[in-house]
Amino acid sequence: GTIGLFVREIELSSIEIAFFRAFIGSGFLLTISILKKDKIDRELLKKNLIILSISGLSLGLNWISLFQAMKYTTISNAVLSYYFAPVFIVLFSSIFYKEKMSIKNIICLFGAVLGLFLILKSGNEESMEIYNHTKGILYGLAGAIIYAIIVLLNKQIKGLSGFQATMIQLSIAAIVLVPMVFGQGNINFSGINGKTWILILVLGIVHTGIAYLLYFPSIKDVKSQTIAILSYLDPITAILVSFLFLGENMGLLQILGGVLILSTAYISEK
Repeated sequence: GTIGLFVREIELSSIEIAFFRAFIGSGFLLTISILKKDKIDRELLKKNLIILSISGLSLGLNWISLFQAMKYTTISNAVLSYYFAPVFIVLFSSIFYKEKMSIKNIICLFGAVLGLFLILKSGNEESMEIYNHTKGILYGLAGAIIYAIIVLLNKQIKGLSGFQATMIQLSIAAIVLVPMVFGQGNINFSGINGKTWILILVLGIVHTGIAYLLYFPSIKDVKSQTIAILSYLDPITAILVSFLFLGENMGLLQILGGVLILSTAYISEK
């Protein structure tokens, strides 16, 4: 939930930040895997390689979208629009897996859309000299769509543990993002100062490596419903952090919109 605070302070493009996060995060998890002597079955790797590659690419694009959202709008707006993902998961499941949408799901979908409308309406009232709320929220929604695709793809991964799949996806994301980083043509590693390197390391090790290392082993011992509830500490923390450290206030319409999005997303998951 504190990742937005660090992204805001890193003076690099979203593609570069995503690359460093994937590179450092995958390196950290790979080191842990070697220390734990957690060997990956080659046959399982071959069977899942196509899905892992697509989801790894999607993961990189997902981060780029989220970081772009954080650059164009407030952290609160970026995170709330990003938490449209559960609604998209339900929607895509009905389209691609022929899962029937219940009345509850349809009501949740309309509730989330209404919440987004309220946020957009309140966002336009703020100074456009600082933010471009519409563009930022669209990036957030793009990230939510990509995240929903990643979740559906991960359901197709067979035999690999969550930790192993994530480590491989992060590694693929780092590899895929290399040509995108250098394709920009303006990266200058020597121009990155000490403070930025520290922020990048925290982003890669703490927000990625350690966060994922804590998350996946816990899945085995915690009920799915509990995990769903705890996951909503993420946006709540992000909103509190943006208010306390960045001075980003939320108007009444934004609060109502945020409550609608988070509550309907939670009900969809439940």
